[in-house]
Amino acid sequence: MTFRQLAYHNVVRNRRNYAAFFLASVFSVMVFFVCSMFIFHPIFDKDGLQLLAIRGMMIAEIVLYIFTLFFLFYSMSAFLQARSKEFGVLMHLGMSKKQLNKLIFFEMLIIGTISTVTGIVFGFAFSKFFFMIGREIMELDALPLYVSWEPFLLTIAAFASLFVIISFVSVGFIRTKRIVDLLQGFWKVEEESKSSTVLAIMGIVFLASAYTFAANVSDQTVYQMVFIVPPLATFGTYLFFTHTLHFSLQLYKRKKIVYWKKTRLVSLAEASVKLKDSAQMFFIVTIVSTVAFLTVGTLASFMSYTGDFRESNPLGLVYISFDDNELEEEHIDRLASQLRDEQLSYDMVELTVKRQTSAATGNDVDILALSEFNRLATALDFEPAQLQQGEGLFVPFSLDSLKELQSASVDTVLLESDVPLSLRSTYPHVVFPIHTLNINTIVVSDADYRAIDQPLLGYEAGKSNFSYYAFDVLNWTETMNIGNRLTAIVDEAVETANFSDVNFFFENPGADYRWFKSSFALLLFIGVMVAAVFLLAAGSFIYFKLYTGLERDRKQYKLLTRLGMTDKELGKIVNRQLIPQFFLPWLLALLHSAFAFISLQVVWDEFAELSILGEMSIVLGGFTVAQILYFFLIRWRYVAHLQAP
Repeated sequence: MTFRQLAYHNVVRNRRNYAAFFLASVFSVMVFFVCSMFIFHPIFDKDGLQLLAIRGMMIAEIVLYIFTLFFLFYSMSAFLQARSKEFGVLMHLGMSKKQLNKLIFFEMLIIGTISTVTGIVFGFAFSKFFFMIGREIMELDALPLYVSWEPFLLTIAAFASLFVIISFVSVGFIRTKRIVDLLQGFWKVEEESKSSTVLAIMGIVFLASAYTFAANVSDQTVYQMVFIVPPLATFGTYLFFTHTLHFSLQLYKRKKIVYWKKTRLVSLAEASVKLKDSAQMFFIVTIVSTVAFLTVGTLASFMSYTGDFRESNPLGLVYISFDDNELEEEHIDRLASQLRDEQLSYDMVELTVKRQTSAATGNDVDILALSEFNRLATALDFEPAQLQQGEGLFVPFSLDSLKELQSASVDTVLLESDVPLSLRSTYPHVVFPIHTLNINTIVVSDADYRAIDQPLLGYEAGKSNFSYYAFDVLNWTETMNIGNRLTAIVDEAVETANFSDVNFFFENPGADYRWFKSSFALLLFIGVMVAAVFLLAAGSFIYFKLYTGLERDRKQYKLLTRLGMTDKELGKIVNRQLIPQFFLPWLLALLHSAFAFISLQVVWDEFAELSILGEMSIVLGGFTVAQILYFFLIRWRYVAHLQAP
């Protein structure tokens, strides 16, 4: 039998044990390949959304590559440690260290080749499905399946290099060189490691401090906490698993009335032996799970902003014409023609905005006539406003200002035209997109509006007025191709800060909304795929750790069976060993994420008045259900290994 045949038979013989590792590797390759298919798609050469898709997929691939490299290092360490007896027998029969390294190198290449090929096959097989999801998310007319050598070459090159690196380095995972140590196996030492009382208390203090800072974060401190809370939580998590848990267990074992009871004694005694060795694994699983939660939760919170965006931007198109705009009529006719060509029904309301100075604040104020404002309100299916002469109505520019203005009460005079006004109410809806009118905008009666016959101080007669064309488009997200030339002119003026030749302003909230919604949904889609790899790997870490001590556990299981323990009692022992390993890191990750979302809520409050509680609950609840299902799957495989003859 040649070395290659021996390596092949070793892989085939251990195929059940490699199942979780193989599954996680294949899934990583599949996700990487699907991202590559998006990156190299011929249709992604056109606009900003496609550029965002490419950049998002590229970042996802880099993260996947780095994480997969770390994941494979850890998993191969566990497998090679578990096979220490096998390696000891081979070296006892005369195999040199160089030959053993060669054998492991071939095994890694075989597993890597099979994982890469299988992942690419499944990735290409499901590419059409992912393209269908991507087409719906980005609202494209078509996203057809294509065949190109570039995604295949990138995936093969990336994972071939990754498995070659692991093949060279993995031989260093065999920690001891003495044959006698290898023959004794990985679990030859069963002494309990001692914990430090000081470090155990520090773990609690660090975590409590991190949670306290996160819960009490404010607008002024939120960005400073970014550099304080994560390090505290990370160090606290490490100390919690390496010292605090062990210290707490020792305190619990002193209560012999509780500890010395039936199967509890066996379960906790076994936990004391394994706890210290599993501490680093617990820490890794907690951090990986927390990153997955935060990635999906943060991206899911972006989706809340899209709903808020619609409420803050009810108009489909906005065109503002300033003084001396000779192209005003041409632009309006072109916009109307484009809407008709796209078969989009719309209502257009023209408003003439006058600008005055408020005596109460000394600031400029935009003035709207009641009749024109009510025509627009009717077009938007809002209730009309009711005003008497001398009364004014606040017009909120955002949802935040709507809440602030509801309790406002102002008596003022429009200085240039000497028109007194009493403002006691606020319109209950946001009508105009932010930045298209002054933050100080009010509606007055038609009589008061006509009385405003003087221009803003410093302007000639009629020069401070401007025309505001508000388009209410029924299918407002279908305006992607409306006014693109005007948008380009305005964007160029903004970028160059040169408005000397631009006497108008144009905004397409419908197109902006579609871009926001599609881009956030796309990022969420990418984040979910990456998080799925993270969570699958996190569960695999636990499985690998169980497999490392499987031979020892199997011997203990058989010994307890001979001593007369029933299947029910053995089941309790297994559950008491597995449940903490699966759900203790998970619960701590949930706790980390919950406090992180509290800080995220503060960040969101700076941009929009919205709650991310719903998204947080859905994300954490969904991941919890997935973890429970994964627990039962791993438990089933673990029990099957224990009961194997």
